[in-house]
Amino acid sequence: MARSPFPPSTPGFWRSPVRGPWFTSVLGAVLLGGITVLFVTGLLSYAAYNPDLSPVNDKTPDKGLLGFYLFSWPTDPHWLYRLNQGVHVTLGLTLVPVLLAKLWSVVPRLFALPPVRSVAHALERLSLLLLVGGALFEFVTGVLNVQLDYVFPGSFYPLHFYGAWVFFAAFLAHVALKLPLALRNLRRMRDEPETPGESAAASLIPPRPDPPSVSRRGALWFVGGGSLLLFVTSAGRSFDGPLRQTALLTPHGGPEPGSGPAAFQINKTAASRGIRPAETTEDAWRLTVTGPAGTVRLARAQLLRLPLHSSSLPIACVEGWSTSDQWWRGVRLTDLAALVGYDDPDRAPDVLVESLQRTGAFRMAALRANQVRDPRSLLALDVNGEPLTPDHGFPARIIVPAAPGVLNTKWVTRMDFGDL
Repeated sequence: MARSPFPPSTPGFWRSPVRGPWFTSVLGAVLLGGITVLFVTGLLSYAAYNPDLSPVNDKTPDKGLLGFYLFSWPTDPHWLYRLNQGVHVTLGLTLVPVLLAKLWSVVPRLFALPPVRSVAHALERLSLLLLVGGALFEFVTGVLNVQLDYVFPGSFYPLHFYGAWVFFAAFLAHVALKLPLALRNLRRMRDEPETPGESAAASLIPPRPDPPSVSRRGALWFVGGGSLLLFVTSAGRSFDGPLRQTALLTPHGGPEPGSGPAAFQINKTAASRGIRPAETTEDAWRLTVTGPAGTVRLARAQLLRLPLHSSSLPIACVEGWSTSDQWWRGVRLTDLAALVGYDDPDRAPDVLVESLQRTGAFRMAALRANQVRDPRSLLALDVNGEPLTPDHGFPARIIVPAAPGVLNTKWVTRMDFGDL
């Protein structure tokens, strides 16, 4: 192939006839809707599990510069978090080809000279840097988290959270500047000839295009086909049964579950969290419950003698995978609160739950009062008619309707009731 006589900074270097304002505007319109949904579902996900992002953000709903939207996450419907996170993760993966195609369509502008023509142009270039850099950062960290590849220079939660705010601010500025032009471009016929000109939009049109090998319509079909392929090979992670096996490109949520009553997905095994079998035996393990009336220590056998209740609830994780409803049996959280001074279930407070695990995030998790007071919220001892397995949280674990998996703490060793 003959080398182009033009440097990348000149329009003649870029020869694809597919590039142009109409093609770019179509991709931009798809991203406008998709990224808005991603941002909203992402914020809802943070509201659901309230990670401690002090000092800029805080897990207390009425504090934090970026915590103005935080609220007590509802427990109804019980599949709420499963739906929210399934949409967030699946849509994010599906938009990857659209994002890459969009970046490809505007790459000539990255090499345009002079790099800065005015103060206004410098601000626009800065917003584009934040927009492109933020988009790549958010999508790359999100995909790595879905793949359970924790290679971040810090915790995924604050990195992804703060990155989302920077990216979305640049995204809104870009939309405000470019939306009128994009709407005009979209009104053009998709195969209407486009000619170079002086405007920023027309600068995407190559002055000396190569012979077309695919139409703009064909290029969009190609991008859409890539998105459809990613959707088909990832959406099944939110379902059980045969559909889960179609999620070829995403983890199904930990090791394959095998068979029996505990044959549903897990995220982290007991061994991976540093749980030693000797500390979960009947003789060794005790649950410590604290409150204004004092401290109570209970063995598993004592918990089994308390009133037991059942709930049919799923497990849904921040990585986007989930299980169908499982049948849990255990002690209501309100009954445990009553042991330490909160006799009225309707006045049960927040609770801080501590796990035996030694590695990983969320060794301690906070549940809000509305979650504690829901009668379906349990310290689960059994699942599907059998005692919990070690990987599912034996001797006891939390299960709360509509809560993220990270708040359904496994291997519970301590519960502190009181306003957090």
